[in-house]
Amino acid sequence: TPCLFCLPDPASLFVYDPSSSTLQIVLESDINHDGLLDFQEFSQYLWAHEKRLRLMFLNLDCNNDGRIDVAEIQHSLHKLGVDVTMEQASRILQSMDRDGTMTIDWNEWRDHFLFNPFHNMKDIVHYWKHSHMFDIGEDLTVPDEFSEQERRSGLVWRQLVAGAMAGAVSRTGTAPLDRLKVFLQVQGSTSRAINLWSGLRGMVKEGGVFSLWRGNGINVLKIAPESAIKFMAYEQVIKINIKSKKSLRVQERFIAGSLAGATAQTIIYPMEVLKTRLTLRKTGQYSGMADCARQILKTEGIRAFYRGYLPNTLGIIPYAGIDLAVYETLKNAWLQRFCVDSADPGVLVLLGCGTISSTCGQLASYPLALIRTRMQAQVITEGKPTMTMLGQFKYIISHEGVPGLYRGITPNFLKVIPAVSISYVVYEHMKKVLGVGY
Repeated sequence: TPCLFCLPDPASLFVYDPSSSTLQIVLESDINHDGLLDFQEFSQYLWAHEKRLRLMFLNLDCNNDGRIDVAEIQHSLHKLGVDVTMEQASRILQSMDRDGTMTIDWNEWRDHFLFNPFHNMKDIVHYWKHSHMFDIGEDLTVPDEFSEQERRSGLVWRQLVAGAMAGAVSRTGTAPLDRLKVFLQVQGSTSRAINLWSGLRGMVKEGGVFSLWRGNGINVLKIAPESAIKFMAYEQVIKINIKSKKSLRVQERFIAGSLAGATAQTIIYPMEVLKTRLTLRKTGQYSGMADCARQILKTEGIRAFYRGYLPNTLGIIPYAGIDLAVYETLKNAWLQRFCVDSADPGVLVLLGCGTISSTCGQLASYPLALIRTRMQAQVITEGKPTMTMLGQFKYIISHEGVPGLYRGITPNFLKVIPAVSISYVVYEHMKKVLGVGY
């Protein structure tokens, strides 16, 4: 038998790269538990793993013709609670189809999965799905989908926890830019002479370096309830499709995501108002979140906690719709042009698609977000009358022109790339800690 590793001595050991797949192979194969893998141990692992793969292949090959086709992949996923379209199943098959026959024989199946430590079809379904949840500081993104088995296993909540932790670190890292954005939105025409540097310098001068993170505490605190509510609402909306055995098309995910986002925002919206007020507060104005809520309730009444709710809810539609549509379009275009033989465009491509789609969604919904912020902060801004959504729009157009609707968008764009990067790194680390993914 030829040596699998080009080593000078058959007794030599190879040093493994500490990635999740390689580490799992070593842990399973390391019979003597010395943390290293020699040729004999590796050969035994390959023999046992090939046997498992053979059983999975035979299970997928429903008609026993020695080949797996698109319909058989779709059927096997359906049995595991994951409904995919024929187009999606075709992409999965193409990632393994080396001879272009649109079917998979045993050799193609074995070669594709031999160095992936999968034990059953559920593991392979995880590999095929490639689902990611990134938080870039915005609250209107469409939730991910999960199979029934994933819900029962508790993986859903572990993944939500990983996403929440990633969002907390990401929002904290970009909080100074977020606070500057809110200041520029609220100040309006009086902030024309303020640029990024002078704005940050002014905040530090007024309250010190730590003032750059005012409002970040509640911004992080609302991640957990918002994510949980959004996910549960999304699951309820798509139950109709699950019962009718249909997979969700893009437009159906948009509708379900928009309704879920609106539900979550309705419940946690008072926290949004508190976040704006705490972000704009002067030194010593409030002693904390509870004091801020108490003062608002005492001086403005309960309705103040839903000021700006209408433009906020309306903003969900263009943001979620454009974000999802652009993301799917870019990802599919990349797959068709550069990844003909693969269903996985790669992490960097997905991050790029997410960044561009989020930027496009923000461009469309930003005027509504600006009006929402001004309505939330109306009491703080002295010398200006309380206005409705339409009144705010007319006032901005007449006094500041169309560019006034996009005031503060520069720091908002500047935080997208670092937010996505931080969120991805922390999310991947938390997935390993919580045992999510492979």
